[in-house]
Amino acid sequence: MTKRELVEEVAKAANITNKQAERVIEKTALIIMSEVKHGQKVNITGFGTFYLGKRAARAGINPNTGDKIDIPKIMLPKFRAGSRFKNMVR
Repeated sequence: MTKRELVEEVAKAANITNKQAERVIEKTALIIMSEVKHGQKVNITGFGTFYLGKRAARAGINPNTGDKIDIPKIMLPKFRAGSRFKNMVR
């Protein structure tokens, strides 16, 4: 499903215009991204939780040269599906 298709489905389900639905989707995504960026969890009951995860520093190997390299730790967004979402997919 593309963003455009999602906008159309939301507009139809909520009985609003496509432009209004797009603004709602855009604003929702921005709020989730902003909260996660600042270390907050965003829990949508039944759907899932967006949160900031950590990937530890580790040693790696450059595939071109075979040299060992240090890969630094990073923070990245993660998503854990909620029970209703998991059950629907199963």
